[in-house]
Amino acid sequence: MGIEAQINTLERNSVAVNNDRVLDVRNLRVNYHTPRGPVRAVNGVSFFLKRGEKLGLVGESGSGKTTTALSLMRLVQEPAVIEGGEVWLDGIDLLRLSEDEMRKARSADIALIPQGAMNSLNPMLKVGEQLRDTMRAHMDGESQSAIDAHIINVLDSVDLRPTVMQAYPHELSGGMKQRVCIAMGILLRPKVIIADEPTSALDVVVQRQVMETLGRVQSEIDASVILVGHDMGLMAQFVDRVGVMYGGKLVEVSPVREIFKDPLHPYTQLLIGSLPTLQAKEMFKGIPGLTPSLFMPPPGCMFHPRCPKAMSHCSVEIPALVEIKPDRWVSCHLYNGGHS
Repeated sequence: MGIEAQINTLERNSVAVNNDRVLDVRNLRVNYHTPRGPVRAVNGVSFFLKRGEKLGLVGESGSGKTTTALSLMRLVQEPAVIEGGEVWLDGIDLLRLSEDEMRKARSADIALIPQGAMNSLNPMLKVGEQLRDTMRAHMDGESQSAIDAHIINVLDSVDLRPTVMQAYPHELSGGMKQRVCIAMGILLRPKVIIADEPTSALDVVVQRQVMETLGRVQSEIDASVILVGHDMGLMAQFVDRVGVMYGGKLVEVSPVREIFKDPLHPYTQLLIGSLPTLQAKEMFKGIPGLTPSLFMPPPGCMFHPRCPKAMSHCSVEIPALVEIKPDRWVSCHLYNGGHS
């Protein structure tokens, strides 16, 4: 069986339940177990990803966004443990697959473009060999010439020449290494690509080039993308919807235009209010207070100790994430039954 036929077979392995949704995450919970007790890094996160959609997960450091992303791939390592929830990818719950089944799903159905290409590529192996390893893990019996031909096509799609296959990672620029990671992520045409801060440590010009490349190849293979990061400006340029995380929870999910035009959650309002503008010259504004301890979180709403709109019951009751307008979800006591 040829490479393209094998890829098509991999794409048909799962049965769709909701034709509009490729990924459905329900009540995902991840704890880091420490001698002092569990740290609830991801605490009941639920969201969905539409076919062909680009969804951003944004928040401060420690908000749980990267742990959420790695959990979808089942790549969290001890002391982190996925305690519960469901991750449905085209009708298959990834959390219930065996280790061998999950290894086959990685790259073929759901792929990761990791943060920091320098640290994710093996410095001892040439780029071509690392790409071949990904192919061989999913396609038995294919000739090396056919594998190399497919790799060259994929490298071309991310604007890299075939000669890159003969290079070691340290011989490539930061932008080229990140393109190699994108190529590795799309080798088997996965349904979902998770990009974990793919432009970190790159200058702004290369950042734009990398994101343009990711957007183009995502469209070419008809994949959906989850972009993890803390740069709201980057989210505004790239994604269709944004999920804002705080203290291991989602506090707001909204189309990107609406969230910038009319942010609902006080945390989202402060995040967007801290962005610099060309219209006004003023001091940079941060968010007052400190991020909460996930070992001993505050009672009630996690954000209430820093919230300028906090009410008495915010320190007692945990607000649910509810849809208060079409495709606009918020977890805040300011909104009750769709009214603010």
